[in-house]
Amino acid sequence: MCAGRTQYVVTAGALLLSASVLTACAGHPPSTLEPDGPKASEVATSWWLLFAVAAAVCVIVIALAIIPLVIRRRARADPDNQGLRFVGIFGVAIPAVILGGVFALGLRDLSNASSPPSPTQVTIDVVAHQWWWEFRYSGPGTGTGSEVVTANEVHVPVGVPVELRLSTADVIHSFWLPQLTPKTDLIPKKVNTTWLTVSKPGVYRGECAEYCGVEHAYMDFELVAQSTTDFRAWVAKQGQPAAQPTSALARQGMSLVTTTTCASCHTVRGTAADGTVGPDLTHVGSRPRIGGQIISNTPDHLASWIDNPQNIKPGVKMPPQPLSQSETQAVVAYLEGLK
Repeated sequence: MCAGRTQYVVTAGALLLSASVLTACAGHPPSTLEPDGPKASEVATSWWLLFAVAAAVCVIVIALAIIPLVIRRRARADPDNQGLRFVGIFGVAIPAVILGGVFALGLRDLSNASSPPSPTQVTIDVVAHQWWWEFRYSGPGTGTGSEVVTANEVHVPVGVPVELRLSTADVIHSFWLPQLTPKTDLIPKKVNTTWLTVSKPGVYRGECAEYCGVEHAYMDFELVAQSTTDFRAWVAKQGQPAAQPTSALARQGMSLVTTTTCASCHTVRGTAADGTVGPDLTHVGSRPRIGGQIISNTPDHLASWIDNPQNIKPGVKMPPQPLSQSETQAVVAYLEGLK
């Protein structure tokens, strides 16, 4: 018997250790309990309040279950009335007060979340696709009248209210930045609006929080919060047309991108490529990651993606490209130069 128990303890310990190691390897995911914006702070406050209430109720229930086992008292003269009084107080009155307070708090947070500061200085149209994110900028805060379109990477100024207009190109998705704003659904043929304000510079991970197909788990994006000066400089650069290639290899790549099937799916502003099915590639070389944040933007990764994206992200809408190795290298040289 002892040997069996010892083996059970050792096995359980090994499983716990393995889980800890795997969790550490996975990195530190974004948490709603580490807010960097007013909306996320309200969510975190509500979470801690509910946790405190639940912990207090748990302690009280355990205590009420233990006390009769430890202290045995004689039956009182009117046990039925005493029991009804106990149920009325602890089973009706106190839960009603707690639930009423939590409901009022939820209504307050919901009202605050649905009423953005007026006026918001930057407006971003967010379009969800299977399985990537499209961001389009407008509003006076951008400081440019040029069209700015990015994919899976969104920049915002610190301390400035930003309005987000959410829509979807296909199925239902859900926009979620755990450290900045609660989840908001993107529903076909409908535009939902939310807003956020980032309190400090940094890079924040966002994701789709609604199952939307086979590659739902790889539909992430990054939000970069920066100073107003840096933000406007970034927008101004992103608003420029695609850079002209400077090498013979890159010029060959430009010709391939603008005359093959690439041009029917992707846009490269300033060229003949004007497709709207896939991400805008005008400044793809400046993005740190590609494929819905699944791989880093290196020449080798980009070449593998162009050759056959199904090997990296099975189910993705982009088919393998019928290019030779030398043609693929030319396309990579051109895209890497689109900063």
